[in-house]
Amino acid sequence: MISPWDRWVSTSCCLCCHVRTGTIILGVWYMLINAVVLLVLLLALGDPEQYHLTCTNLSNDPDITDDANVCIAAAISLLMIFVCGMATYGASKQHATWIIPFFCYQLFDLVMNTLVAASVAVYPSTVQDYVRHLPENFPYKEEILSVNRVCLAIIVLLFIGCILAFKAYLLACVWNCYKYVSGRRNTEVLVYVTTNDTTVLLPPYDEAMSASPKQPPPPYTPA
Repeated sequence: MISPWDRWVSTSCCLCCHVRTGTIILGVWYMLINAVVLLVLLLALGDPEQYHLTCTNLSNDPDITDDANVCIAAAISLLMIFVCGMATYGASKQHATWIIPFFCYQLFDLVMNTLVAASVAVYPSTVQDYVRHLPENFPYKEEILSVNRVCLAIIVLLFIGCILAFKAYLLACVWNCYKYVSGRRNTEVLVYVTTNDTTVLLPPYDEAMSASPKQPPPPYTPA
């Protein structure tokens, strides 16, 4: 009997890709993004004069630098590169357990964005408060502040809702890849052929196809 959860499992994503291919592309894409972020953070630490990040927006002391936060962000980016690499390797080599950390990260990211959407829905004024604390040279700051806070909250909620729907779809793709890989590993059941005298153990289909062919028999020569 098929469980209700298995009815939602699909082997295709983005209307044309297999879930394994989609997970590999997604893992490589996340690795590239985090690699760029890590490079920028390392340049900020290596050349503080050019990439000088101060806390003047958060504190009245302009001499306070944010090096600690940059180091933490760099460590997180490095960890994310490792997690995305595990997902890419697990999807390509069909190791289901290697996909779980990436799935957990996506689930955590979806939950956090859902909490942000809930806070905007409960407290609509938080959007204008956030925009008000942005730098003065931020584009369209005055125009955004002039919009009604309820309308602004609805626009932000619609935007966050689209992002949540997209993230949920990617999460479902990774989950389907995990179910596909784990199910494929579980279906490699050993087959027994039993006769009256002997019992023969047949290998899985993939292993039998990948095995090297045996030597051909000697040619038949009539006596």
